[in-house]
Amino acid sequence: MSETRVHRNGATPWAHLCGVCPIPAGSGKTDGRHRLNRGGDRQANAALYRIVLTRMSGDPTTKTYVARRRDEGKNTAEIMRCLKRYVARETYKHIHHDT
Repeated sequence: MSETRVHRNGATPWAHLCGVCPIPAGSGKTDGRHRLNRGGDRQANAALYRIVLTRMSGDPTTKTYVARRRDEGKNTAEIMRCLKRYVARETYKHIHHDT
């Protein structure tokens, strides 16, 4: 990962740094669609992608989540977007040290 300083404001700046913060992508005809931020650290984003792929194929809890979201009408890209945001929050808890 690059030598970018992690903000101490919380998990939201960390998600923005990793490129997984949601950005509204609706055209006015769609209701509440989002996409991921294209900016941020590509290596961090790639690491989150690999974590999500591994969880989707092997973790029973994540498989249940994916099945539930598919029943709601979400496609794989939308499900991965949600999971990447969740994983970013989880990783922030482990790397953030109060000094």
